[in-house]
Amino acid sequence: MAKIQHNNFLDSVNDVFTDAKKAGVLHLYADDDQFCGRTISVKNQNLFHFGTTGYLGLEQDFRLKEAAIDAIRKYGTQFPLSKSYISNPLYRQLEEMVSEMYGNPVVITKNSTLGHLGVIPSAVKDQDAIILDHQVHWSVQSAAKVLKTRSVPIEMIRHNDLNMLEDKIKALSNSRKKIWYMADGIYSMFGDYAPIKELKALSIKYPQLHLYFDDVHGMSWIGRNGTGYVMSELDELSENMLLFGTLSKTFGASGSVLVCSNKKMHNEIKTFGGPLTFSAQLEPASVAAATASAEIHLTPEIYELQNDLNQRIRYFNELVAKTDLPLIDKNNSPVFFIGTGMPKTGYNFVNRLMKEGFYVNLGLFPAVPVKNTGVRITISRHNQMQEITALVEAMAYHLPKAIEDTHTNLHRVCEAFKLETKQKSEEPSHDKLNLQLETSISKIDKNTWNTLVGKNGIQDWDGQRFLEKTFKDQQLVEHNWNFWYLIIYDHQNVPILATVISTSLWKDDMLANLTASKTIEDRRQSDPYYMTSKVLSLGSLFTEGDHLYINENHPLKTDALNKLMETLETLEQRTDSKMVALRDFSLDVGLHSHFQGHGFIRIQMPSSCKVTLTKQDSIDSYISRLSPRSKRHLRKDILTYEPLLKIAILKNLDETQLKHVKELYDNVRRNNLGLNTFSYPLILFKNMSKDPNWEFITIESKDDPGNFIGVMFCYKNNSSLTYVPSLVGIDYEHLDKYQTYRQLLYQTIKRTIHLNFRHIDFGLTASFEKKKLGAIVEEKHAYIQTSDNYSLELMGLLECK
Repeated sequence: MAKIQHNNFLDSVNDVFTDAKKAGVLHLYADDDQFCGRTISVKNQNLFHFGTTGYLGLEQDFRLKEAAIDAIRKYGTQFPLSKSYISNPLYRQLEEMVSEMYGNPVVITKNSTLGHLGVIPSAVKDQDAIILDHQVHWSVQSAAKVLKTRSVPIEMIRHNDLNMLEDKIKALSNSRKKIWYMADGIYSMFGDYAPIKELKALSIKYPQLHLYFDDVHGMSWIGRNGTGYVMSELDELSENMLLFGTLSKTFGASGSVLVCSNKKMHNEIKTFGGPLTFSAQLEPASVAAATASAEIHLTPEIYELQNDLNQRIRYFNELVAKTDLPLIDKNNSPVFFIGTGMPKTGYNFVNRLMKEGFYVNLGLFPAVPVKNTGVRITISRHNQMQEITALVEAMAYHLPKAIEDTHTNLHRVCEAFKLETKQKSEEPSHDKLNLQLETSISKIDKNTWNTLVGKNGIQDWDGQRFLEKTFKDQQLVEHNWNFWYLIIYDHQNVPILATVISTSLWKDDMLANLTASKTIEDRRQSDPYYMTSKVLSLGSLFTEGDHLYINENHPLKTDALNKLMETLETLEQRTDSKMVALRDFSLDVGLHSHFQGHGFIRIQMPSSCKVTLTKQDSIDSYISRLSPRSKRHLRKDILTYEPLLKIAILKNLDETQLKHVKELYDNVRRNNLGLNTFSYPLILFKNMSKDPNWEFITIESKDDPGNFIGVMFCYKNNSSLTYVPSLVGIDYEHLDKYQTYRQLLYQTIKRTIHLNFRHIDFGLTASFEKKKLGAIVEEKHAYIQTSDNYSLELMGLLECK
């Protein structure tokens, strides 16, 4: 019935990237006349370069440069012909040498992204399944999702969670031939490893399990012949494994390489591998440079280079260990991540380091969760020991300054990454503020609350008391909610900010697309709490509309918002919530910048619909203001059926009627998986029947009296004269015959006018139908924060990393 417009992943990414660009830390241009690898010039400032992925410095090796130059002179800038027809003369030697490095057949590809797009659809058959580590590189995820069109199941596990992986394998083993697990060897942000040996043992235990590794960040700096981290952990590449390495990054040239010990599969992929067949081949200069690098990899010199880099990595680790810098993963790779938590702290930190003379990468969403923003440092052979010392000293000095500038502390940063802190940081001072945080609305002054927050929906004092009474001491966990009421005052007792906060169990797919929710609901038939999480939210699952009051003109507004963020963090940790949701907001540039800077991403909610009435309004005067098209709709689809129906306003329902209206509500809930929530308990409807602020607009067919075919569950917010149709129930067998839903909307307007109320909060969803009856439609957004992108991906808010 209700059409939900789902969030666009690219919109969320664009929001974050735009913010980072404005902060001057993303989409920069180098302005050097030439590169040496040790430094890079940005904004006419020469910076020591701690952001390269050329860890061994081979991109500046004279042998690779001379080979590339010589190839251009001999063969030109490109060889414009598909490899399916003929390869340029330099390819044969490169393939032979890289095959010698690995001791297995290889396929050279233009780059790893095209490589994955060519290999995954060829290697994975329709009878197989895919399981993705949720931090596996975007290029792997993107290529894997191509197989959705072939109905290949694609599952996802939390990062390096072998227990979850084993459960997925067991679930798929009876219905699928091969089960492919796809992971990185070295993960590009935190520099942490895949558990290669444990995964191999799991593949022995479950022969159906096949392993697909992207090891481009593990290439060259480790392993025999520089073949990478995965090979350094294995005696040999088994036939149930596919491995991607790189000829760019640390290798110093361009392109990527697939290593495949299964000769039959290797032949199939090389013969016809999608983009491998139709895309351009590597330029002669790239092939020649890669060949020169392969020659180095096949000599003892590669181990000298590896040792030289390892000395620098060990030195960096030793220095960092003497500081309080929040190093996210302690490892021996050349990739390190210093956490800042909030994006705005990351922006400040990067800019400070650049002014100090160091270039580092900002790690931000979607490569990491927004709340897990930080600085990625890469160590290369270009970096000298004195520069590494200076960088660590600069970070140890500037991170506390960046934290202070952005009103947070080290403890909060470490909490975001689930790290132990070496020392407890000072809480930011809010001496100018007084905070009232209560767990029951009964402890809040009624007039104060209704003036600040209670003007919207059922968020008034009486409405919150009703929700507290209903959603406690229930049998099912999803029907037990906790509430907090926050008011922040200045020292003159002037309110600056007020809101209601709740925790409850949400379905992870609440905003996912319909197909995904149907699939998940099938699983929930046997596992009711599959893919559910505790969420800390402004408002609650039952409320809609503005949940946050802010005194826009108060000079301490920003301090109050910062205090709100701290309070939410404290409650999130105390309740062990997996996500924080701020909803429902109109497009507000100021709040958007504030929320995003604190680690929230914006997602689009269904549009809200409101009607504003005047004291003099009658139903006739209201109809007279409708557009000609809306008037035709009213006459044809609503007024025509009204004489056939018995419409009543009921204050109380008997036990039989209560069970019946709950069934009608459940019909709508099941039919509206685009906004997928748990069913409400029967006690909710019983409490409505007892509460003087609730009433029921019921519809019966005159041909079948006594049998409700539609019901609107309506709340009267007397403090703001707002009528709130909170829930709807429909008998779908009669929906088209009597246009029941449209009739309920119209009767809601009539009832509001009869009560002489001024507003109707029609809420979210079905905005097209409500707009036809004169409702004003407004876009609404929510802001989501989690320390784990896995949760967001499961909710259908993100397509991939």
